[in-house]
Amino acid sequence: MFTLNRPETFSQDIKKSRFIAFACPIADEEAAKRFIEQQSDATANHNCWAWRVGQVYRFSDDGEPSGTAGKPILQAIDGQSLDCVAVVVTRWFGGILLGSGGLMRAYGGTAATCLRQGEKTPVIPTFSTEIDCGFSDLALVKSRLMAVPDLTIESEAFTADGARLTLSVPISSAETVAKMVMDLTSGRVTVPLPE
Repeated sequence: MFTLNRPETFSQDIKKSRFIAFACPIADEEAAKRFIEQQSDATANHNCWAWRVGQVYRFSDDGEPSGTAGKPILQAIDGQSLDCVAVVVTRWFGGILLGSGGLMRAYGGTAATCLRQGEKTPVIPTFSTEIDCGFSDLALVKSRLMAVPDLTIESEAFTADGARLTLSVPISSAETVAKMVMDLTSGRVTVPLPE
């Protein structure tokens, strides 16, 4: 799975109707709702949209015939193996009816072209965990953790004995990271793993 690196936009005219797609990486449903609200244009005839975050997705035809806008936009997202993405396709009606097949091609095609031109990054599933590390182990543990691909130290809070590190650990390397920290500290520091 991939996500977009940054927001993208693409516009085209189809039989005198103007279609503009806006696509953006999102973290969750709230971010999707904010993006849709920001990109929807009150002067347009329709602001159709779709988004996906993992197994959760939503779409809207915004007054177009059922199944002709939101679903083709979602299919454009899924067709490019994208996750954590929202897309709004805004239409200004030009006076020529496109028919349901034409609408599906226009909305899905505008969204797909917009997404295709965007730079993508793999989505790496991670989990968040905390470790308490004494001062004697801290420098070595931090340097080794920072060498693990896609692992980030989200925060570091000093305590009387050392520091509490909040980590974002790739699920694929969770057991390796836990064993490495345990070995480095002779068992003094353990990494809680997800169930």
